[in-house]
Amino acid sequence: MPTPVIISFFLTLAHCVYPEPSETSKMTDYETSTAFLGEWGRFQQQVFFLLSLTVIPNGFTALSTVFLADTPSHHCLIPAHLNLTPAWRNSSIPLEQESSQGGALVRSKCSRYKLVDILSFSEKGLLPDVDVNLSAVPKESCLDGWEYDQSIYISTIISEWDLVCDESWKKPLTSSFFFCGVLTGSFISGQLSDRYGRKIVLFVTQAIQTVFTLIQVFSPSWTAFCALFFVVGVGHISNFVAAFVLGAEILSPYVRTVYTTAGVNLFFAGGYMLLPFFGFFIRDWRMLLLGLSLPGFFFVPLWWFIPESPRWLLSQGRIEEAEAIIRDAAKKNKVEPPSVIFSPLQEQLKPEKRRAHNICDLLRSRNIRWISVTLWLIWNTLTIAYFAVSLNTANLHGNVHFNCFLSALVEIPAYILSWTMFRWCSRRLTLSSSLSMGGLFLLLIQLIPTHLFSLAIALEMIGKFAVTTAYSLVYAFTAELYPTVLRTTAVGACSMASRIGSITAPFFIYLRSYSVSLPYILMGSLTALAGLLSLLLPESFGMPLPETIDHMQHFPGCCQRKPYTVTHMREEENAPA
Repeated sequence: MPTPVIISFFLTLAHCVYPEPSETSKMTDYETSTAFLGEWGRFQQQVFFLLSLTVIPNGFTALSTVFLADTPSHHCLIPAHLNLTPAWRNSSIPLEQESSQGGALVRSKCSRYKLVDILSFSEKGLLPDVDVNLSAVPKESCLDGWEYDQSIYISTIISEWDLVCDESWKKPLTSSFFFCGVLTGSFISGQLSDRYGRKIVLFVTQAIQTVFTLIQVFSPSWTAFCALFFVVGVGHISNFVAAFVLGAEILSPYVRTVYTTAGVNLFFAGGYMLLPFFGFFIRDWRMLLLGLSLPGFFFVPLWWFIPESPRWLLSQGRIEEAEAIIRDAAKKNKVEPPSVIFSPLQEQLKPEKRRAHNICDLLRSRNIRWISVTLWLIWNTLTIAYFAVSLNTANLHGNVHFNCFLSALVEIPAYILSWTMFRWCSRRLTLSSSLSMGGLFLLLIQLIPTHLFSLAIALEMIGKFAVTTAYSLVYAFTAELYPTVLRTTAVGACSMASRIGSITAPFFIYLRSYSVSLPYILMGSLTALAGLLSLLLPESFGMPLPETIDHMQHFPGCCQRKPYTVTHMREEENAPA
């Protein structure tokens, strides 16, 4: 159970995100009507922990390709039936310099000496590098397939379908299919949740993620695997969003702050930390997928313990159902509910007459347009860096399972630091410093000598720590910059922009096949530039949340009006109607 210290520790950040400011007056009335429940009774504890638990599978699903699509050491297969002498069988694969191994000579992954020639040399009793100059022997591609090392994995989708050499581009595309599903889910999840309810969308999409992950176990081809992975991505983001919103709407303000920060982020990180344990004990990709899918079935009974959002029910005019949930909550918290709970609220729930706003308003005026474009670039860069570094753990020196666990572990202090910086420091400076530090450490990796691999891993983990900190900061910073009438739309648009980054992130890692340093140079440069770009954003620390577009802080050079301050807000509140 979180202590009061932990609860107060995360208080400020979540208040910046929830409640939804566009419903400020309604939320206030709702909070007043349900205040008798208290802050941290049995009902709130049940909702908090059960909803947080539903996020855990998202943690190990999002980055499962680290193990599912890892590339084992491999070389061309030399058919066993060939009558080759041991000397020629051992010398049938040419040696090449491997950049990731510091230029050391390793067996070629994609070519072999022409079998017809070496078979002829073997039959004549000639010896390689004694009677025959191997550099003069013609080469050919791996016509008989590949032989894969099984010291780490029994099988992966790479070894299953030979996604190497000329087919190696399919490896990053596999992750991109998943993130395309996440992009699609981002489009539809909010609309489905608003129309059919948070609870039903949570459980239906969680079932989709679980069932389609299970079906992936029986994938007959890479194409089928990717098609199913796309659907898993749709369910992945949809149930995450539904759980996030459901908890934020049910829980009281004091506890909501913990849920929207610690509850979601830390439980997601906990699921991420479980992934290397699954991968360590299950070395076959089909069995690993089976192991990752089974925990989802344990959440089915939670349907009877997690309620629908009373706020959503009220917005649909289902007053009796909302009251029934609150009365059940009162019973669990051992408090006496009033005879009438929501009747005074009904008039407040009538839709207000106001001009409808849409995503086009994010580009309508010069000021909001520059803020939007700047944030889209920052979100996109952050997502590239986060997922590229996370997916790259399989390529780091040492044990892949330990490296993955370390990558997950550094996220926990990053989330705590992000709250501390957000509460006490300038928004622009905290975001800029986190991005710049992340970019700097990623750039420094290429300067580390090959034999100092431990130092290189340490720098990459510090870079991941800084990027994760910035990732956590940018959500609340974005919510503070935009006005009430556009805040949800704006955060959604920024999230959509970030999905483009997650789709392209696997291909940044693919560039290491051309140069090991190239991914770090690109990621580090882009992240550092994003840090400088963030300094152009308006400052929101100590400022009231803007209510209209005119109240927004101005982008440098876009307008010369005075910034909207607390004094202005109070003057407007006291002004006669």
